[in-house]
Amino acid sequence: MFFLKKKIIFASLLLGLLISFSASSIVKAADCDDKKDQEKVDCLQNKVNDLKGQTKTLSSQISIMDSQISLTQARIEANEREILDLTLDIDTATKKISTLSDSLNKITGVLLNRIVATYEAGSVQPLEMLLSAVNASDLLTRLNYLKIAQAHDKRLIYDVQQAKNDYVNQKDIFEAKKAKIESLKKQLEAYTNQLAQEKQSKQVLLTETQGSEENYQKLLEAARKELAGFTSFATAGGATLASFGAGSNGWYYTQRDPQWGNMILPGSSSSVLLAGCAVTSVAMVCKSYGQNITPSSVVSDSSKFIYGDLWNWAFSCDGKTTSWIGSSRDQVKSYVEGGTPVILRLIAPSISGLHFIVAWKSDGDDFVIHDPYYGPDKKFSEKYSWSQVTTAIAIH
Repeated sequence: MFFLKKKIIFASLLLGLLISFSASSIVKAADCDDKKDQEKVDCLQNKVNDLKGQTKTLSSQISIMDSQISLTQARIEANEREILDLTLDIDTATKKISTLSDSLNKITGVLLNRIVATYEAGSVQPLEMLLSAVNASDLLTRLNYLKIAQAHDKRLIYDVQQAKNDYVNQKDIFEAKKAKIESLKKQLEAYTNQLAQEKQSKQVLLTETQGSEENYQKLLEAARKELAGFTSFATAGGATLASFGAGSNGWYYTQRDPQWGNMILPGSSSSVLLAGCAVTSVAMVCKSYGQNITPSSVVSDSSKFIYGDLWNWAFSCDGKTTSWIGSSRDQVKSYVEGGTPVILRLIAPSISGLHFIVAWKSDGDDFVIHDPYYGPDKKFSEKYSWSQVTTAIAIH
């Protein structure tokens, strides 16, 4: 879950128990410098994986972030190189297709001429050839000529068929490489966005901590408390899997869904069922804007996480602006009545719990909410009071 920062689109969360770190297991960044393409990507990925086990300090966290940035940059370089290679392959395939097309036209033309000539000459009977031959030598010559002509015609038919097969194969290769390039371009765009987010995350961390190890440890402790609060809320509710459908507006998700409820948040021992209300709330809002986001897709994308203890899944949707609007009921109502769903962060003091929900419709002084734990289309006042709201996040 998330540890909310002041007016910054940044969320942090304790994701797992700290593991002792063995320096001997670390792959140094310099060890990857002489590698290229996928080999370099694999090397850097191993480095990032090894760094996950460090005892958490500010310097180790920055090392992890730097390594992740290097990994993403290596992926971008490999992606760009593959696009270039495919572009050259497509150019070669285009030339081959053009050559094969010309060859096919020529061979087909020759074959058609042979068919016409054979038709005009008619079928020659063996007896006719025998009677018309001047002598035995002339007969053998005619028979050999006929045999050569027939063999030539068979070869033409074979060449035409082979040219057709080659043409179709090159066309298939051409279309496959075109589709691959389009896929790589989308992947490149995603990597580029990811790199920008990773650099921003590092800067936010440095700003938040002001380079102080003491401040960093305070953030970790606050994150631990946040996680405990979210887990307490789900545990008090029974922490059982359940399905509720898509709600009246079609974009409801529950953290309890068997499709992802048991998925573990990257780098932690916490499941979506116990600690997934924020993930689920953000996924709902993004889906309301027509984006193909689910709690599962968020959890499955390890690039959304700062490995180890802090989580960096921001309260945001592609192409949207995020506004932190405090706990003003009037402001929340204004957004909701304007068609913008608002994520609310709640406290439950009696159980030391914390929770996220989505208010999406105004109902007099009340709100209709999608509750990631208790279900869709609930009245806010049935479960909560406004005094429990600590902050509201509008993604618009």
